[in-house]
Amino acid sequence: MEMEDIEDVLGPAGLSGGGAPPGLRLPLAAVAVKPKRPRSSRIAQTRPQPEARIPGTQTIYVKTFGCSHNQSDSEYMSGQLSAFGYAITEEPEGADLWLINTCTVKNPSQSAMTTLISKSKNANKPLVVAGCVPQGSRDLKELEGISVIGVQQIDRVVEVVEETLKGHEVRLLSRKTLPSLDLPKVRKNKFIEILPINVGCLGACTYCKTKHARGHLGSYTIESLVDRVKIVVSEGVREIWLSSEDTGAYGRDIGTNLPNLLNAIVAELPADRSTMLRIGMTNPPFILEHLKEIASVLCHPCVYSFLHVPVQSGSDAVLTAMNREYTVSEFRRVVDTLCELVPGMQIATDIICGFPGETDEDFSQTVNLVKEYEFPQVHISQFYPRPGTPAARMKKVPSVEVKNRSRELTSVFESFSPYKGMEGKVERIWITEIATDGVHLVSGSSFPPVIHQ
Repeated sequence: MEMEDIEDVLGPAGLSGGGAPPGLRLPLAAVAVKPKRPRSSRIAQTRPQPEARIPGTQTIYVKTFGCSHNQSDSEYMSGQLSAFGYAITEEPEGADLWLINTCTVKNPSQSAMTTLISKSKNANKPLVVAGCVPQGSRDLKELEGISVIGVQQIDRVVEVVEETLKGHEVRLLSRKTLPSLDLPKVRKNKFIEILPINVGCLGACTYCKTKHARGHLGSYTIESLVDRVKIVVSEGVREIWLSSEDTGAYGRDIGTNLPNLLNAIVAELPADRSTMLRIGMTNPPFILEHLKEIASVLCHPCVYSFLHVPVQSGSDAVLTAMNREYTVSEFRRVVDTLCELVPGMQIATDIICGFPGETDEDFSQTVNLVKEYEFPQVHISQFYPRPGTPAARMKKVPSVEVKNRSRELTSVFESFSPYKGMEGKVERIWITEIATDGVHLVSGSSFPPVIHQ
């Protein structure tokens, strides 16, 4: 048995109604959930009775898939759970509950989620699934009998975890207001603040499932974002990453724009460059009209001269099929203008290989574009049809051909030497991370992040 949204029962006492402050437990007697039916008699006999345990004393395993926005959401959820008394761990075995924050962009991420769900069931671990998968595919078979929390309900995570630990199933998916930026937060890296500036987007790409989850554009106010910047700078954060599904679209729903926001944020950064700003992913359509203003901000000494601008294909025919709302010529104008106006400008881009209908000639145009610009970072993906998207119904390119194109483009990219010519130069860099191998260091300068021995 399940209940679709506990917010309907809580009403004005809920967090979004201005009741209890973040991190303070609400009176859960008001939550009309029903016990979950045991999956088997074995589980019913062996599972400990969580009702006998004191709420807020358990350990929560948090696993995050996907983009920096998802990482920020996980940090906010961890912050609220920690503020209430729960211990956050990266070790699944000893945890009392697993919280999985999911990504629906690529099939491998969703497959990894399914594997974790199976492991949690086999280990008799209570489970909460958050993020874009349950929000965009709430009827997914793998989510049956599991508590889920939507992308704009992360300020309710304490309630959902408490009820799940009691053996109840809770589904909290309705979107009403944006979560506050002032919620408690536990950063995965204490030196890096991932700051969501808006949720959703204005695009309608035929292959993308993210909009099904994140919805239409919703921007935070400049005032609330600047207030957050002041706080994190005072806390010793060394890098601020602006994050969203499309940074360039910021503010179009509230009568402002990205340059206005960037100028307001830059004005709050320390003059000694002790905190750097990284501007997030920006699709071409919404940056075209602000190129000179964006370039001016990218020239600021506290801003990395780096921008992630996805092109996805070097063929106008494929871009039309993707409904990307720009041409290759317009993408070139973005890159050429920024590289002309910003010293040391570096552009990262994304390519989807094997989009339905992509011909050999289409792919050849993509390869030529990448060769021409020699991008220092190219995120190369093979096309995966996402259920419910228009592209999933289009005639597919044979999988063998998709893999071959991906290999060819990867080989082309690996032939580049993007940092050639820098020998002898002295660069000021930030070392903010240890690489996953535990040996190398990750740093940022005016160039994109690089790894050092």
